[in-house]
Amino acid sequence: MREQAGMEEIIMDQGRIRHMAVFTLKSPQDSAETKQFLADGKQILSSIPVVQHFEVLTQVSSKCEFDFGFSMEFENQEAYDTYNAHPDHQAFVEKRWKKEVERFQEIDFKAY
Repeated sequence: MREQAGMEEIIMDQGRIRHMAVFTLKSPQDSAETKQFLADGKQILSSIPVVQHFEVLTQVSSKCEFDFGFSMEFENQEAYDTYNAHPDHQAFVEKRWKKEVERFQEIDFKAY
């Protein structure tokens, strides 16, 4: 993190990857099913050892068609690949994501 003109600027280190999945669930936004999906996603995915800075996000812009997001960072490409291949991630995708998510978009960024 750098200090710039009295404000903190957070800069992602070279090689780090920020992965975001934005999505809309099949269940209503304020339903018990939605709350459980978000809580389970946080618990399961953030417990994978290579996952850093996990966040559950909710959309505030009317310009975006998705309601929620999961955001996380990885130290490098190897950590990102480890996450994708991890049995807990794969099980969550198969047992929950494919059944409960209506539509989604994945976005993966590295520092420019």
